[in-house]
Amino acid sequence: MKEALHQTQEQKLQQKLSPLQVQFVKMLEKTGPEMEEDVRHEIEDNPALVTVDPIDTDTQKTEDGENFKESADDMQKADYKNEEDIPSYRTRVSNHSADEEYLEPILVSEETLFDYLTSQISERPLTDKQRMMADYIIGNIDDNGYLTRSISAISDDLIFQVGLEVSDEEIDEVLQMIRDLDPAGVCAENLRDCLLLQLERMEGNSKYNMAAYEIIDRYFDEFSKKHFDKIVSAMGLTAEEFQKILRVVKTLNPKPGSLYAGGESSIAQHITPDFNVEVDDDDIITLTLVNNIPELQIEDSFKAEFDKMSAQKTLKKSEENTFSYIRDKYESASNFIKMLRQRQETLFNTMHAIVEWQKEFFLTNDDSSLRPMVLKDIAAITNYDISVISRATAGKYVQTQSGVYPIKFFFNEGLKNESGEDVSSREIQVKLKEIIDGENKKKPYSDERLCDMLKEQGYEIARRTIAKYREKMSIPVARLRKEL
Repeated sequence: MKEALHQTQEQKLQQKLSPLQVQFVKMLEKTGPEMEEDVRHEIEDNPALVTVDPIDTDTQKTEDGENFKESADDMQKADYKNEEDIPSYRTRVSNHSADEEYLEPILVSEETLFDYLTSQISERPLTDKQRMMADYIIGNIDDNGYLTRSISAISDDLIFQVGLEVSDEEIDEVLQMIRDLDPAGVCAENLRDCLLLQLERMEGNSKYNMAAYEIIDRYFDEFSKKHFDKIVSAMGLTAEEFQKILRVVKTLNPKPGSLYAGGESSIAQHITPDFNVEVDDDDIITLTLVNNIPELQIEDSFKAEFDKMSAQKTLKKSEENTFSYIRDKYESASNFIKMLRQRQETLFNTMHAIVEWQKEFFLTNDDSSLRPMVLKDIAAITNYDISVISRATAGKYVQTQSGVYPIKFFFNEGLKNESGEDVSSREIQVKLKEIIDGENKKKPYSDERLCDMLKEQGYEIARRTIAKYREKMSIPVARLRKEL
């Protein structure tokens, strides 16, 4: 039978980013120190790019004749139609030069594996007894995600340490719930068990996934010793099939807990805040974009040479390569300056909108004053796409009078009170803590009672949400809060 070639026409709607857009997105995602390093490398690699003398920063002009650095007033007025519309709430931007004082890096703790697992298990409908077992089991998972105690040892510990008598079957039931949590492979007994847990959850049941599971299950010793020829022979595989199976196994993480703070590969982060928010005695808020990135410009002689050669109608053959080099470096430097400026303005405008939305918090430093806020709220104010807001806030921090906060701290879902008004989840957590702090420790409130009491105060909330918030605030269950 002869094969025939057919020509078909298909319409597709695709959105492609230009090289400059891709460059901007990458710059937006970077933290201040990362961007400082990129700027340093760019200056070293491109002779057309130089820093501006800090003395001349405010008056420096770019190649298009506009002020390169906007003053505080310019940044402020850009958000309003005229000066009369500008409220007492004021902001400013500050790009610090290398020799100026800036905020010292601060050690900030990230979410630990224990926190992440505890948060997930609190969503499960567990009894008080099961929750105590879950807490103990999670507490015996090491930083890499492995369970360090056997079921029988856990059973003995629970009896002698907390007076809880449970069977091995009861412990195993809770243990399996924890093994179903993220990250895949957590609470494993050993490496083989960890890999099998991950393979069980792998999407799709391709023959290579199934073969990978069989190899780890039946031939783990041979695999760990790299006796691949024995495995290929025993399973009747071709070399090409085995390579595809090997690629599946290489996607697995032998230390699933190491991705979280405290894990073997985790490194304590020294955070340099990207923003600083100050409030004076008159409740006037000042927002500063903090960085150590110098102002940039095109080098004068390079620009003069580019202008001279661009004005020539014809170039000698010997000059064409020179002009091509100068033009490439000039355009690269010009685009880098524009993208850097756009990054700074986008970051500032995004944080400006967040500060306005959460103004009460910055004035009072009271968590309960935080308003419900999601990405689309800030996107609507700034007219940026939600993806831009997400990138502009990822990995960024703000220094306030009460400490350093990740920008993601200010985003929180809202719940409804009995009047139908939105309230933030943090407001409810504050109310919950107040109730628990004031309870009779001889008869502490159960989660069900806490739920009822919050409903009496007008907060519609489920019991499992109470458990979630309680765990998030490291508040134990009623039985463990009881005092004699």
